[in-house]
Amino acid sequence: MAKRHIPKDLECRKTTLRNGLRVVTQTIPSVRSVSIGIWIDVGSRNESAKDNGLSHFVEHMVFKGTDKRSSREIADSLESIGGALNGFTSREHTCYTARILDEHLDIAMDVLADISCHPKMTAPNMKKERLVICEEIKESLDTPADHIHDLFSETFWDGHPLGQPIMGSESNMMAVTRKQLKSFQEKHYRYPNIVVAASGSVSHAKLVKIVREKFDFGEGQSEEYLPPVPIKTRRSKFQETKNAQTHLCIGFPSIGFNDGGRGPIILLNSFLGGGMSSVLFQKIREERGLAYSVWTYHDFHRDCGIFGAYVGTDGTKVALAYDVILKEMLKMKRRKVSDIQLDKIKAQLKGQITLSLESTGARMNRMARQELLIGKFQTLEDIFKMIDGVTPTDVLNIANRVINEDNIAIAMLGQADKTFIDEKFS
Repeated sequence: MAKRHIPKDLECRKTTLRNGLRVVTQTIPSVRSVSIGIWIDVGSRNESAKDNGLSHFVEHMVFKGTDKRSSREIADSLESIGGALNGFTSREHTCYTARILDEHLDIAMDVLADISCHPKMTAPNMKKERLVICEEIKESLDTPADHIHDLFSETFWDGHPLGQPIMGSESNMMAVTRKQLKSFQEKHYRYPNIVVAASGSVSHAKLVKIVREKFDFGEGQSEEYLPPVPIKTRRSKFQETKNAQTHLCIGFPSIGFNDGGRGPIILLNSFLGGGMSSVLFQKIREERGLAYSVWTYHDFHRDCGIFGAYVGTDGTKVALAYDVILKEMLKMKRRKVSDIQLDKIKAQLKGQITLSLESTGARMNRMARQELLIGKFQTLEDIFKMIDGVTPTDVLNIANRVINEDNIAIAMLGQADKTFIDEKFS
């Protein structure tokens, strides 16, 4: 077989300022755009039950005005020059992003520094925005394909902050005070918690200079997040609705981002449910016609993870779909994938990774997440080496390490007879 060509990755540069803030860049000479992210190492995992939703609330409020700009001026600042400004919150991170032409780097950085360092968070704006967030929460609850994953996280993590909804609850949003919100932001928006990442037509030295001049966060590290608690029980939850479809998630405790089993679990995930040629797609959709959507996934956190599967199907078919999914998962503990099958999955993964790197935004996200989670940049060659080094035995071993019926979690949303869950958990 011909030797596969590994595309040469572009150099990633990193500077850590004296205050602890990190700047990482990847210069791409062939493009005119720059994707920038201000990444803060805080998310719903850092929140108590009382504070749940505050990371997301802060993310909303930074766009509502600063001493220099009104919310309208913030909205116009980059759109008026053809760029885009956005933000998102996850369980472990908050990020403010911009994508602009390289000639507008100074403008974009001025806006990003302004909103992330100096949001006013006025009481009138909070009053309006809490209502906006409540509508966002309702929209998620009315979208079962989204809501099932919050329901599953709550079931899986069983009281741990990782199981809290990222947006929080309507009651929390209506009760939060300006003092509480400002205190949360000031506690977590500190220099050592911040990574500024940029990919595209950008000069590393220039970006570092701008960051030194414009960014003004607090000194010192914020509080540590709560470590994961080992999960050694079966857990299930069923929420009945009148939706036409029943949505089902099942999953197992798995590994963190920096675990040596990352390569094998990624390949196991692709083999079982990573595309149209995957085992579950073929078994559930093509052979039995049980569902339109079915897939497996792996959520990597810094020190833990979830290996799971999702399917949306008719309530009368959900028990059969569950049995097929679990059966195929358990098979992976007893059989090795063939070298031919594994080579096919490796080629699929490497192709997907290479194609994703045509996006400056994807490159920026990749750099920042690696810096936050493991403190270093992994080149494309590093990642391909990790993938190519995985053997059928490695996949078998990770399946046996992760897939354990004694630790299974199940969440179901819709119309279905949940007797089959009761029977399996009795």
